[in-house]
Amino acid sequence: MPPLARRNLFHDKVRLTVTLTGIVFSLVLIVVEMGLFVGFTVTTSSIIDKSNADLWIVSRHTPYIEQGAPFSERKLYQVLATPGVASAEKYIVRFATWKAPDGSDRGVQAVGFNPYSKIGGPWNVVAGEVDDLQKPDAVMVDEIYKQKLGVTRIGEVFEINGRRARVVGFTHGIRAFTTTPYVFTSFKNAQGYARIDQDQTLFILVRAAPGTDLKQLQNDLGARLRNVDVLTKSQFSNMTRVYWMFTTGAGIAVLIAALLGLVVGVVVVAQTIYATTMDHIREFGTLKAMGAANSYVYRVIITQAGISAVVGYVVAIILSLFIVRASESGGAAILLPWQMAVGIFFLAILMCTGAAVVSINKVTHLDPAIVFKG
Repeated sequence: MPPLARRNLFHDKVRLTVTLTGIVFSLVLIVVEMGLFVGFTVTTSSIIDKSNADLWIVSRHTPYIEQGAPFSERKLYQVLATPGVASAEKYIVRFATWKAPDGSDRGVQAVGFNPYSKIGGPWNVVAGEVDDLQKPDAVMVDEIYKQKLGVTRIGEVFEINGRRARVVGFTHGIRAFTTTPYVFTSFKNAQGYARIDQDQTLFILVRAAPGTDLKQLQNDLGARLRNVDVLTKSQFSNMTRVYWMFTTGAGIAVLIAALLGLVVGVVVVAQTIYATTMDHIREFGTLKAMGAANSYVYRVIITQAGISAVVGYVVAIILSLFIVRASESGGAAILLPWQMAVGIFFLAILMCTGAAVVSINKVTHLDPAIVFKG
C-alpha cells in the first residue's frame, strides 16, 4: 500500500469524516432496504416453508396461500390411498376476527393443523407446548402481536368469530406479511373459527415416503384428484412470494429504494474522493514531474478508496446489526443473512473504486507543468 495514500486520506480528518459518513449512510440504507426485501420475502411464505410438507394440495388456480378455497375433505382418503404417500393432513389458513379486551375487532389468520402430526404447526415456541393445542379452544399466538391482540399471559380467554379461544402458548418471530397475525390451533377449532364446513378443508399437506420420486408422486396425485392443484412446497412458496412481492408492487418499491441508496452512495463518495484528489492535485503533478508512473498515482487513489470502503463498511455493518436487532420486536422484519453481508462488502469496494475512476481520469490528463505555475 503506497504510504502517500494513507497520508492523503488521514491528513484532512474533516474530509475523511465526510467521506465515511457518506459511505456509511448509503450502506446502511442499502442494508435496511434489502433487509426489508429479504424479510418480506421470507415472511410471505414462512407458513409454507416451515410446514414440513413435501406437497401442497390446493383448490384449482389458487394464486397464494391466503386465497385458499374450500374443497371436500374426502380427497384426503384418495391421497392416503396413493402409493408413495407416507402421511397427509388437512390444513386451514383463513382470515377471522379476534375480539380484543377493549371490545374492538382485530383481524387474524386462523391456522388449523393436526397437533398430533406436527405438520404445518408453529415453530420457535417460547412458552407452552404444541401438544397443548390438542385441548378444546386452545390457540397459540406470537409474542410480537401480544399488544395488538391484547394478550398479556397464558390462560387468557378471547373470542374468534364469536367462539371461545384460550391462549396456551407463544411463539417468537412468526410474522405475517399482511400484518394480520397467525393464530395456531387444531384443525377442528379452525373450522369453527374460520367458519369452514365440517366436511371441507382448504389444503391437504402431504409427506412423501422415503425414497419416493416426488415428481412422480406429484403427477400421480394430479391424475387421481379433480379440481385441485398439486404443488411442491417450493412451487407454492414461490407463487406466494411472487404475488406479494411483485404483483402487488411492494417488493419493487423496496428494491427501488435500495437502488436509490446505491446511487446516493456513489454520488457522495465520488464527489468526496474527487474533491480530495483536487486538493492534492499539485502533489500529484509533482509526482508526475519527478517521473512517477501513472500506475503509481492510480494505486494511490484506488488505495484511498479501498481504505474508505473497508472502514465505512465496518461501521455500517455495526450500525445495521443494531437496526436488525431492534426490528425483531417490530412488525416488519429486517434480515441480514451472511450472504447479504458479504455481498454488501464487495458492493462497498465496487462503489468506492468506481467513484475513484472519476479522479483517476482527471489525474491521467494532468500536465506536470502545473507544478511550476503560480
